[in-house]
Amino acid sequence: MAGRKKAKKELTQEEWLEQALVPEAEWPYRIPGNWCWVRFGEIIELISGRDVALSECNDKGLGIPYILGASNINNDTFIVERWIESPQIVSQKNDILLSVKGTIGRLYVQKENSINISRQIMAIRPFKNLNVTFVYYFLRLICNELREAGNGLIPGISRSDILKKSFALSPSAEQQRIVKRIESVFSKLYEAKEKVQAVIDSFELRKSAILHKAFTGELTKQWRREHGVVRDSWINFSFDECIEKMQNGLTKRKGTEGKECIVLRLANLLDDNFDTTDLRKIMLNEKERQTYSLYKNDVLMIRVNGSKENVGKQLLVTEDNNWTFCDHIIRIRYKKNLVLPQYMVYFSKDKGYRFYIKENIVSSAGQNTISRKGMSGLKVPLPTLSEQQEIVYLLNNFLANEKKTKQIAEAVLIRIDVIKKAILARAFRGELGTNDPAEESAITLLRKMWKESTQNF
Repeated sequence: MAGRKKAKKELTQEEWLEQALVPEAEWPYRIPGNWCWVRFGEIIELISGRDVALSECNDKGLGIPYILGASNINNDTFIVERWIESPQIVSQKNDILLSVKGTIGRLYVQKENSINISRQIMAIRPFKNLNVTFVYYFLRLICNELREAGNGLIPGISRSDILKKSFALSPSAEQQRIVKRIESVFSKLYEAKEKVQAVIDSFELRKSAILHKAFTGELTKQWRREHGVVRDSWINFSFDECIEKMQNGLTKRKGTEGKECIVLRLANLLDDNFDTTDLRKIMLNEKERQTYSLYKNDVLMIRVNGSKENVGKQLLVTEDNNWTFCDHIIRIRYKKNLVLPQYMVYFSKDKGYRFYIKENIVSSAGQNTISRKGMSGLKVPLPTLSEQQEIVYLLNNFLANEKKTKQIAEAVLIRIDVIKKAILARAFRGELGTNDPAEESAITLLRKMWKESTQNF
């Protein structure tokens, strides 16, 4: 940093302008006539952080905050976990902090007077007369480019990645107008995003509520009235009474004889369907194929998993295929005259079922297991097969509509992010309709920057 300042001090104003301005042949695109392209590194100071041993820090609030990494910052938020009484590399109020290691590309405009930054953070300090928020939005615009530049063998953003960027400099008043316009539009988009996110976040609550109604009989109350069925027709069966057969999956991981077959793994079981993009195949003999083959209306249940949330999940096989299954999975064949397989799959999503599974899981060496014996005490509320069909029909329609609504909402969120990027792109092209061609050129602003920066040497 000192070397760069000294070199600048030795330059005349015109020499520095020649060094700072981007030649027309190198302009990324055309900008308004009273703007100018400058080398970003010439109008900022860039401060690289340095790691501090945790033994030199404290969690008692003594000294100044210490940023360890990207998890401490995210746009408008700053989380303090450690403080340091003997600071090393300190950023200042209105510096723009950028995460350059780990989760790269996170930004924060510093509100605190002093922060000690680690080597995972760089502080960007715009020169005086340069609008800090304007520079912040520029960095948001180029964050994807910085991330791509940082995705090498050792992910991270280098100093040169930042310093070599070209910057579309507008007059001071125009910077303020652009910031005001961006924040006005972003405020409206933020409100829209909150509403859309609320729809997505409430999906699981609505799903849980409808499942509860389904397995307490409330969902089909009107159906029972119309069909002359009484609520007393519901009977609690044990899980064992519902089962015709259960089979643990294959333990072998490869074979040398027989016929090549697909063996489903945990990675192939999603919440509502199968992921067939990466299927494992091994050789199985005829007896193994007979024992472990899957057919339409078989149900697969996760027997072993590192996550308790996944143990006990059930998934319906909807067609005959050349599939078998591994030993982390159990195949269930339910009694046809008693229970519909899809009814049981939906029941496995109900909070009562999930609570039972969690209470009966056996955990060892980081793995969580549910066995048939562990499942045996589960009570299954069963109406008649006709009412089960109605429940499945209603849940199919409800969840399909909910899934469609959620997908639309998620698409809107993506669209909002696209609009934000488009607004930023237009802002730094001078296309927001805020520019006044009669205002003095940004070259004048550059001259002021040079004069004030050299006075500080």
